Amino acid sequence: MTQSKQVSAEMSVATPAGVAPPASASTRFLRVLGPVLWIIGLAIPSIMSPAWITIGGIFAIYAIVALSQDIVLGRAGMYDMGHAVFFGIGAYTSAILSLSFNWPILWTIPVAIVLSAALGAILSAPIVKLRGDYLLVVTIGFNAIFVLAMKNNLFGLTGGADGLFGVSGPSLFGHMFGTQSDLFYLNWVVLAIVLWLMRNLDRSSLGRTFRYIKYDELAATTLGVNARNYKVAAFALSAGIAGLAGTLFAMQLSAVSPGSFQFTDSVVLFAIVLVGGQASVPGVLLGTAMMFVVPQIFTEFAQYRYLVFGIAMILVMILRPQGIWPARKGAL
Repeated sequence: MTQSKQVSAEMSVATPAGVAPPASASTRFLRVLGPVLWIIGLAIPSIMSPAWITIGGIFAIYAIVALSQDIVLGRAGMYDMGHAVFFGIGAYTSAILSLSFNWPILWTIPVAIVLSAALGAILSAPIVKLRGDYLLVVTIGFNAIFVLAMKNNLFGLTGGADGLFGVSGPSLFGHMFGTQSDLFYLNWVVLAIVLWLMRNLDRSSLGRTFRYIKYDELAATTLGVNARNYKVAAFALSAGIAGLAGTLFAMQLSAVSPGSFQFTDSVVLFAIVLVGGQASVPGVLLGTAMMFVVPQIFTEFAQYRYLVFGIAMILVMILRPQGIWPARKGAL
């Protein structure tokens, strides 16, 4: 009851004014540090080996997917354990349009985003009233159905268990993005765009409404918020961003296959958000780095990354349940 009153009061004050709470000194520091680190990252192709350039590109892609997962889990508070589905839809959409219909890969990006977002809305509409474990089980089912459909060569387009090969990089102003360095820069720029979108989402009335629903859906509904519609919107938005990452993934690997979008991949995305910190952009980026970058430093132990990450998740949930880098308090 106390939490409901607190959230109600915050909504009645913050929502009409549309004014975000004053930024703390640490927040202002992060706003400067983030762009600086991104600019430093642009030097990776010049100073690092080809292997690390590829790792940097993969990190950017999975950071985008993890940030999209955070919209549903960290901001709207819904347990989505099938997020790899939308990642896969974007990848397969671009691969099919490029290979089977000879579309330029850049033209497939809007289609991948819109189709992923539309399917996210359609699939979530009947299930958003479910809570906790029930929603989690349903999304696991979606993931299983998606993988099975791709393995069975849906409509003769998905290539079966082997997948699709030969996806090329984009061509822009006569320049072909054919090298790992080119693809790294592309992924890095798209990551910056997504980070900008996340920052604006946090400061928008839409983002605040997501958080109101997460912390006290009853209080939000009492004040006139249509929780169902906003939950569907959260799924659609996160699915669209995941679909964008899927296109980048298809170009990065020049191939797509069902093995890249299985239930274990959804679990990894879910765990990244929990370990890093829900609704925390730095936390999600840190969690992604722990999963995809740190194991490459200790290559002899890379095969044990799931074991190590699982142990880290258990320890974080016990010792620091809010995540390694939690969102700042008073974000409402």
